[in-house]
Amino acid sequence: MTRGFTLVQLRYFCRVARLGSMTAAAEELAVTQSALSSAVAQLEASLGVQLFRRVPRRGLALTEAGRRLLREAPALLEDADVLVGALRDDQDAVAGELVVGIYEPLASLRVPDILREFERRHPEVHVSLVEGDQAVIREALLGGRCELALMYDMGEGGGFVQEVLETVPAHVLVAAGSRLAELGGPVSLEDVVAEPLILLDLPETRDYVLRVFHSAGLVPSVRHRLTGYETVRSFVARHHGYAVLNRKLPHGQTHSGGEVVALDIAEEVPAIDVVLATLDGVRPTRRAQAFMEICRRHHGAQDHTGRDQGERPLAGSVGLAGHVPSSPRIKELR
Repeated sequence: MTRGFTLVQLRYFCRVARLGSMTAAAEELAVTQSALSSAVAQLEASLGVQLFRRVPRRGLALTEAGRRLLREAPALLEDADVLVGALRDDQDAVAGELVVGIYEPLASLRVPDILREFERRHPEVHVSLVEGDQAVIREALLGGRCELALMYDMGEGGGFVQEVLETVPAHVLVAAGSRLAELGGPVSLEDVVAEPLILLDLPETRDYVLRVFHSAGLVPSVRHRLTGYETVRSFVARHHGYAVLNRKLPHGQTHSGGEVVALDIAEEVPAIDVVLATLDGVRPTRRAQAFMEICRRHHGAQDHTGRDQGERPLAGSVGLAGHVPSSPRIKELR
């Protein structure tokens, strides 16, 4: 029989696991590094397993036992919070720590407003964000470093449950004042394919953009491969080429000072679903469910073009991995 462990030890473990560093976790928790190390060591002794292993020049990495504990610990900690709330006649309280993964190109559009509303409604919840490309967010979910994620559809496989929030069609981004901008949209891919393409070169995203052209029987001429969403927009604004993106901003201004124009595509090309993703088989905590409900509300009324979501057909929408989503809009990916 294992010796007892404390909730404090479990909370410390979760923070270290998500940050991958004793030093960073100690700073966030406002405790000494020695106290934190001791708590984690006591937890390992109580459970009889090793939770971390040291990786040269990269800090701490979770063992298989550590990954499993990180997946299960949030629910246990929330149950403890619910029990305390019930004893205090506050059974509806939502508290604790919530880590949310955000696909970088989606981070600046709706997430600030979502987070502001969530923090106003649930001030007892400490929210941390993990921002990165699709591969980073997927690994964060699988490793238990975040409980849910706002990202693009990951396609089949992977052990996730995905709920579709909205479908965003591809568009062509050109410099304001350019020939194509003056002509206006919709624009045919045949009219741009000979021009230099500024490719958003993120895992899966690059394959999606190339698939858009292949669906029309075309092969683009890639001039620059860039990993920053705003960098791509700035290059386009300075007439280095055009881009194919999905997320439309409400303005055409860029960091370079130039302006861009988004043009609809004349051909029927694959679109992308924006989804809420959670790990299959893991019950979302109440704080995660509360965050998800606010995400639904912010995405549910209208899509980025201002149309009612109910007007948009589901047929023909294809995720990053090239699948056609089916109804219902919540999908288990095993």
